[in-house]
Amino acid sequence: MNDLPRRAVTRSAKLATLPLGFAGRAALGLGKRIGGKSAEIVAQEVQQRTAEQVFKVLGELKGGAMKLGQALSIFEAALPQEVVGPYRATLTKLQDAAPPLPVSTVHKVLTEQLGDGWRDHFLSFDDQPTAAASIGQVHKAVWHDGREVAVKIQYPGAGKALLGDFAQLARLGKLFGMLLPGLDMKAVLGELRERIAEELDYLREAEAQHAFALEFNGDPDFHVPDVVAANEMVLVTEWMDGTPLSRIIAEGTQEERDRAGLLFVRFLFCSPARVGMLHADPHPGNFRMLADGKLGVLDFGAVNRLPEGYPPAFGKLTRIFNQGDMATVTEGLRQEGFIRQDIEVDTDALRAFLAPYVEPTAVEEFTFSREWLQAQAASVTDLRPTNVIRQLNLPTSYVLIHRVHAAGIGVLCQLGTTARFRDEVIRWVPGFADDPDPDPNSDDEPLAIG
Repeated sequence: MNDLPRRAVTRSAKLATLPLGFAGRAALGLGKRIGGKSAEIVAQEVQQRTAEQVFKVLGELKGGAMKLGQALSIFEAALPQEVVGPYRATLTKLQDAAPPLPVSTVHKVLTEQLGDGWRDHFLSFDDQPTAAASIGQVHKAVWHDGREVAVKIQYPGAGKALLGDFAQLARLGKLFGMLLPGLDMKAVLGELRERIAEELDYLREAEAQHAFALEFNGDPDFHVPDVVAANEMVLVTEWMDGTPLSRIIAEGTQEERDRAGLLFVRFLFCSPARVGMLHADPHPGNFRMLADGKLGVLDFGAVNRLPEGYPPAFGKLTRIFNQGDMATVTEGLRQEGFIRQDIEVDTDALRAFLAPYVEPTAVEEFTFSREWLQAQAASVTDLRPTNVIRQLNLPTSYVLIHRVHAAGIGVLCQLGTTARFRDEVIRWVPGFADDPDPDPNSDDEPLAIG
């Protein structure tokens, strides 16, 4: 990882192969059409080969390309398992096997960031990391006042590599456009680039984590370790022990799974209302079940700043969907930018696609499971032009919200949680609870649809 700057030329060359490969497959498709294959079959074959190449190259890279692959989960829902399966496996391998920095490099970074006397800040410092990820690693230490702390250190050159990847990925808008013609890829890439740049700034992460820690201080359900010290590349926070959510998934009792899943959803839904921010990286490794029954939350590098809370349209359109008014839902999605003006969608196909996302809000109690998710995914894993997911857009204001919901559903299905999720939506998501007698003095604007 410490040689990222020196490998910039190699990384650029790897990314540059994508458009060239696409052009070659398009030419191959033209030849097959001349040879008698139908245009739709050829289009499917070209799209599938294009997707395979995209995911293969993104999966081989770290930095921005890997982050993009993780964030754009919409592609995984739109493409067959045989395409995204190897890609997902590659990403998992990269995450699990991220090589730690040499001890000498760790000490060099700490000297550069904290000064020659950096050891004076600590009573002890463990040179072996407890965790390593795509842009940094975490060490356990004891702060000079006796507190156990986690010291997060950014890899040298990580920022340059991340942003360099995005400069290359910006050239791929047309290629992704063939896979998902309804998506404004340029806008999505721009939004992701800004969010990834934020993840590189540990001072900004410290600000977010401190805000969460203050809000949830003494909370009966949640604990967030507070920030001890920070600069742009080193973040020191209170240490937190607990059982990782991944262990609850693997070994937990049903009672533990139900409790963890309910708190997980409650945290994600209540945070925009309570903190004005949404934790945007709901990976099981970022959550712990504590001995006192609370859910502990880590890693606030990716947050969606929502000072007004969830967009009101989100809850209102969910409620209207449950009431069966698809014409109003479709028009509302168009107004919110999910359906671009030049795109027409089949209402029945749209209803079938949205149902899994809305189903848990339509019943008093719901059980998430891998089997349920697989059944829902089967309805959208084809590449035909008529597949409604390929016609939908992802407005930039919803990029991280979508990322959280898609990943969150995956975590809940791994947990197999049964709980009253509808109650959490009613309590925390504006617009979902139908108010038949609105306050005439309210300043709230109704959603202009229909």
